[in-house]
Amino acid sequence: MKNYKIKLLIILGLVLSFSCEDYLDQAPESNLDQEEVFSTFKNAQGFVEEMYTLVVDYGTSAHTFQDYIYGDDAYGNRTWKASYLIDFGNLNAAARHRYSYLWNWKGANYGTSNANINNTNASRRPGLWDASLRGIRKANIVISSIDLMVNATQAEKDVILGQAYFFRAFFHNEIMKFYGRFPYINEVLVGEFDLPRPETYKESALAANEDYKKAIELLPRNWDEMPYGQLTLGENIGRLTKGAAYAFQGKNLLFAASPLMFGNNGPMNTYSYDTELCDMAVEAFSGILKLGDQGYYALASWQNYDEVFWKTPTPNSWPGSTEYVFGATGGNTAQAQRFMTAGVDRDFHGRSGSEIVSPTHNFIKYNFGMANGLSIEDDLSGKYGPTTYDPSKPFDNRDPRFYKWHIIDGDVVAPKTNGKHRVAQLWYENSGKFGEHRSRGNDNQPSTTGYMHTKFYPKVDGEYHSKWNNIIAQYIGMRLHMRLTDVYLMYAEALHASKGATTAPASYNLTAEAAINLFKNRAGVPNVHPNIVADNNKFMDELRRERSVELSYEAHRWVDIRRWGVAHLDRYKRKLALDFPQDKSSFTERLLIERICDYPQHYWLPFEAKQTQIYEGFPQNPGW
Repeated sequence: MKNYKIKLLIILGLVLSFSCEDYLDQAPESNLDQEEVFSTFKNAQGFVEEMYTLVVDYGTSAHTFQDYIYGDDAYGNRTWKASYLIDFGNLNAAARHRYSYLWNWKGANYGTSNANINNTNASRRPGLWDASLRGIRKANIVISSIDLMVNATQAEKDVILGQAYFFRAFFHNEIMKFYGRFPYINEVLVGEFDLPRPETYKESALAANEDYKKAIELLPRNWDEMPYGQLTLGENIGRLTKGAAYAFQGKNLLFAASPLMFGNNGPMNTYSYDTELCDMAVEAFSGILKLGDQGYYALASWQNYDEVFWKTPTPNSWPGSTEYVFGATGGNTAQAQRFMTAGVDRDFHGRSGSEIVSPTHNFIKYNFGMANGLSIEDDLSGKYGPTTYDPSKPFDNRDPRFYKWHIIDGDVVAPKTNGKHRVAQLWYENSGKFGEHRSRGNDNQPSTTGYMHTKFYPKVDGEYHSKWNNIIAQYIGMRLHMRLTDVYLMYAEALHASKGATTAPASYNLTAEAAINLFKNRAGVPNVHPNIVADNNKFMDELRRERSVELSYEAHRWVDIRRWGVAHLDRYKRKLALDFPQDKSSFTERLLIERICDYPQHYWLPFEAKQTQIYEGFPQNPGW
């Protein structure tokens, strides 16, 4: 066994060359010998903790303008933003954009105290590509060193090893969902090595599945229940558990089963899944749902739903409530507040360094439906009951989640002021006549689309945070990597793809139909219409719409529309604004941008050219 010198808790000299080969061939550097690091549980856990800080928080690891929504769901009109580059099909630049969470922040000087993995400013840490490679290496060091833990109990050794197996799989998945099939690295690489790219995404996913299975066996259900968890009693919410391992095992398998990955860059049908992998995913999701039945997790009620996103019970505590499964650690208050205000005009909240990212009308139109539970399209069709959508009154009779997570024209935002910012003025008649909170040329802060999003934006007793009340100072908003709502939605998708909407698996007594109705009923809308349930493709569309609503603005969308194989279709390429005069006498859709997205070129980020030149057998993604 190679005896490394390892720096504990403080990262050393991060390499300036971000190539896979250079980093993975970089042995850990000094302060402590390998034997000393793994001589005690406390030391070993200290080394493991650095993997938690390598988990990139999409919401706060980018530039403070919070350009973290890359799908068809939001529009930011700054041409240098990563999302703008994605809209224009320039994925090469977007993948290495200085303000993107995918890459490393422009001001990070690796090897200095300003840019280490434990920095409280998450944007000063490595970006997703570099952080994931570092995390994989650290996990492999732990796994190869576990026999050195001679002074630890078996339970302590198990949890150290369980975290390492989880992180090895997780960090591979982080790369895979953006770059596609990727070599599965299961050893500490030293010297020359050869990592040919696998032929299919499935190959890497199955390797990750084996690690998740080991993690499930070794991780606790709750750290507070374990002797080693008593050292940090009450502060263990962010630590990995058996439930988290089940959830990510299922996610890894569902993604591998999805139409894009199943098609393997060839002919693709958006309703075709790998049903064998779907069955495996359902089995994994059933594991965490059973833990939920035992009291470890629960869906938040409609009344308490804000606690998942920002309304923490005590100041500066973690959000997530009973739905919390896993989230990125760290970040500071200033970053969190910029993230929380990212969907709202700065004139309301007064936070400098925060730029509004506006929800697109196309996303809202196609996903946020009506109070009767139907999409606008299905409501207008007349096939499922009386029509309730009135094009002359598009904001009426909508799904309660439309009102809960958006500010629309006429909403009272700041009741404590009688000035021009008291009520949202989101009307737009033409470029010379528009409301106070629509785009005003070079200012770039007001809404560009006619909507603002408020999922992470504090509202207490009917009053939003504003520069007149500072409600936001009491809370820390957070975008979770995994929450229970996501688990149920993925369970339903995998189950329906394999067995249909109305058949429960042997592993858990819940159908896909019943799972989706959980969320409709929570919001106070009727169940999925029986005629939709009876049509397999139509129900899959409805299931995806429900996922789009429930996980709106949580940075899942771009991955979802790619893995479903629909991102190149017109509906997902055309970003729209909704224009209307102050008296709302007419409503007009206006094209903001038509995204450039061709299949398969724009479905995967391109690797840096030097990555594909390390050795033969590592082909570039198609089209690049």
